Amino acid sequence: MAILDDLSGYEFEDLMEDVFRHLGYENVRVSARSADEGRDILMEEVVDGRRRAVVVECKHTDTVSRPVVQKLHSAVATYDYDGPKRGMVATTGRFTGPAREYAENLGANRDGGVALLDGSDLREIGDEIGMDLYNGRIEILCEETLRPTHPTAGRDAPVFEATQEVENLDPTRIPSPRTTVDLEPMVTVSTRTSATFETGVGVIHSLDETNDLVLHANRGHPRVAEGAVRELVANRSAPRIDLEETPLENRFDAVSRERYGQTETEYKEWAVDQIQQRQTTTVHYTGDNNVDYQKTCTPNRSDVSVLDIDSVYLPHVRSRLSLGEYAYAYEYYAAGPSRATTANDLHQCVHCGAVDGTHTYCENCGSINCEDHIKTERLEDEPICTGCAVTERFALKTKYFSDEENLETFRRRYDEMPIHKKARENVALAVGVVFASLFVAFILLSSAGVL
Repeated sequence: MAILDDLSGYEFEDLMEDVFRHLGYENVRVSARSADEGRDILMEEVVDGRRRAVVVECKHTDTVSRPVVQKLHSAVATYDYDGPKRGMVATTGRFTGPAREYAENLGANRDGGVALLDGSDLREIGDEIGMDLYNGRIEILCEETLRPTHPTAGRDAPVFEATQEVENLDPTRIPSPRTTVDLEPMVTVSTRTSATFETGVGVIHSLDETNDLVLHANRGHPRVAEGAVRELVANRSAPRIDLEETPLENRFDAVSRERYGQTETEYKEWAVDQIQQRQTTTVHYTGDNNVDYQKTCTPNRSDVSVLDIDSVYLPHVRSRLSLGEYAYAYEYYAAGPSRATTANDLHQCVHCGAVDGTHTYCENCGSINCEDHIKTERLEDEPICTGCAVTERFALKTKYFSDEENLETFRRRYDEMPIHKKARENVALAVGVVFASLFVAFILLSSAGVL
């Protein structure tokens, strides 16, 4: 058994040496690594009684592009061999469209041509020669993803939509966010369970159900997707795109594609185990002797049929919007116009993390604030947060300023104010003083017998 994910590049070359030997190639040997010129394995084949050299390049990578094939084609041409020769590229991953097109033009089996072996080819070869070659890239080679963008709106439309709920944030002054997408592998296993459970009193429980089990299929143990994420993936009408035909790199600032962590067979077996656990139930029934009994009913593995297994990448779109001194994350799983939000800093106070209530933008520093952390700038009458404001108490009340210059300006104005205007800087205090004065006057007049 060879788990290709666990192999280094050199170990993969050694493994392929064994594979080619089992396939009947002759004089198979790994080329000297210190002198590797695009020739990892050298071997010979006999075709129609004629001996021909085969030069092999081994690539233990996710994707093999056209330059690799071109390089090997040149290496074949310069290989010192007295006779016909051709090339071959073997990879655990996949070949890009341009790489396949270039190889097809050269021809796979012609002299001077280049043949391509991808992950699925290696699996079939392993079955032929009795070697169990597997990993996620071999068993599941997915070329489809749910559409990461709204079909009629721009790439950044979800971010701008989220900013509409933030007060004091001018949409015309919002910069373009940096937006990346992670393509996360998902598998949907469709099953049907048909089971009947009987005792001496007859049938006590039966099952005839179909289920779609949606799994997160990246490295590590599979996880069942629930809620909105499940709905996105399980929706058979959700828009999909072909990764070969739609280069997402032209739309996003960065694109990454995770690898499937297990084989298709392993996901099927794991899903069947999950279905068995979920459909296990305890049934209470009354026997012929009028005694109450209970029985745990668990469907057998043979009762669960796998109808279909569907693999697709789920786009996890991650936007970073820079506003002043702050950067805000807005992240979501996407399927065309539908999405499931996973992070939204735009609706969260930067100071206390509050997500409920109204949020207001502070243009002075770029912060988004809850009602407890937003104030009004005394001179400019604009929202300002408690985090960046310069403060000072006037008439025993704290005033908020965008900078020291505004504070100094107000100090001068305050010094020039008549007493009644100064009182307006703390209306509550002024009203309290008036009522207190009236109360004192009332007491004095009462004591003097005037009232």
